[in-house]
Amino acid sequence: MPRITQVTDETATPRAAELLADTRRQLGRTPNLYRTLVNSPAALRGYLDFREALTAGVLQPATREKLALLVAQRNNCDYCIAAHNARGKALGLTAEELQRVRRADDADPHTAALLTLAAHLVDRRGAVDDADLQAARAAGVTDEQIAETVAHVALNTYSNMVNHLAEPDLDFPAAEPLTRE
Repeated sequence: MPRITQVTDETATPRAAELLADTRRQLGRTPNLYRTLVNSPAALRGYLDFREALTAGVLQPATREKLALLVAQRNNCDYCIAAHNARGKALGLTAEELQRVRRADDADPHTAALLTLAAHLVDRRGAVDDADLQAARAAGVTDEQIAETVAHVALNTYSNMVNHLAEPDLDFPAAEPLTRE
């Protein structure tokens, strides 16, 4: 049972209805996270603007999705794990690849370095040490990619925290439990 109201199309104010339509434009649907955020149109507008701005960055869609899944895993957000697991599958990621991502691993060393950096950012609340930053750079991660990784961690942590507080109804298939190697 959600702890914060999930605004429906029928109960939305005109401004909220406009934002829900913008959500459908960006995502093709309106997940319950967004129906929760729209209780404050400013909160949802900020989230949508931040999300849309990052789609114009240098990180590819699959990498952005992997970062979102990893951050959800690190923040123990079952809602976002389910959502980003489903989106990862839609992008063609296999169940094995999704499991690896949730453990901050990837077959591509560059992507693995981005995931490791993101895991450190979450786990250490941004206090990444010089050795971790150097390891990312040694794998070819640029300063632009580092800045975008921080932004993706922030955006996804925001949605994770909203979900922890609000407990929206899960409207994605639950992800498989995380396996250990």
